[in-house]
Amino acid sequence: MRAITGELRRMPYLLLLPGIAWLIFFFLVPLYFQAKMSVSSGTLDKGFDLTWTWSTFSAAFEDYDEHFLRSLYYAGAATILCLVLAYPLAYTIAFRAGRWRSLLLVLVVAPFFTSFLVRTLAWKTILSDNGTVVGFLNTLHITDVTATLGLTEGDRVLATPLAVVTGLTYNFLPFMILPLYASLERIDPRLHEAARDLYASPASTFRRVTLPLSMPGVVAGTLLTFIPASGDYINAQLLGTTRETMIGNVIQSEYLRVRDYPTAAAMSFVLMAVILVIVTVYIRRAGTEDLV
Repeated sequence: MRAITGELRRMPYLLLLPGIAWLIFFFLVPLYFQAKMSVSSGTLDKGFDLTWTWSTFSAAFEDYDEHFLRSLYYAGAATILCLVLAYPLAYTIAFRAGRWRSLLLVLVVAPFFTSFLVRTLAWKTILSDNGTVVGFLNTLHITDVTATLGLTEGDRVLATPLAVVTGLTYNFLPFMILPLYASLERIDPRLHEAARDLYASPASTFRRVTLPLSMPGVVAGTLLTFIPASGDYINAQLLGTTRETMIGNVIQSEYLRVRDYPTAAAMSFVLMAVILVIVTVYIRRAGTEDLV
């Protein structure tokens, strides 16, 4: 009997072993070598030596502070747009879709059946200067407003900040919808009925019942959108120009073109540190510290 009890107690730890091993070999070990590279010096031809050169971090932030800020700005704008677009859709799927719920969920994840690169290239065609979208926006004179805000260049949308944010929003929208749906779907419908019985208006019911109970999904969705969008470089490279370069483009260039591995590693750590601070403050402000 004791042997069986001991086996049952060890079972959860045994089930955790594959996940722990995965994190160690594919996250902690690469992170260690990246940290070692960030304080090293040398070249790819002659090799790198561990010289504890900490100035690489300060130089990376001072030289590319504009790219860091631009990345956070684009990622934040895309996250807000994703939230505005995703919440009504997730709400509809959770409470109004009925027998169409499964089909709508399939349509949400359908973009994942195509590669990230192909989806971004498709937006390059959609936002082309002679495309239907630009013509429609010009008819409504929306491009005049966006040009005034510095988001576009006159009648052009491609190769502008608006194009980059649009690509980020589209590519990461499912990461916002799915957590929101999971959070909304768990809300007991009887709570809405109770609110109506107490003569609460639909707006009051949403503000006092639905929104607070869906906050874990809002926080999870914004994190799943903002974090990868901050380090993205595909959208800025294909939909923008050198003026819309994000920090991910700089890191990619330092690794694959310049071959300055210490600088690239240092910038990666600075980006991780900045995102960690922002995420920690955001979670505490949102009142969901249990997600940390």
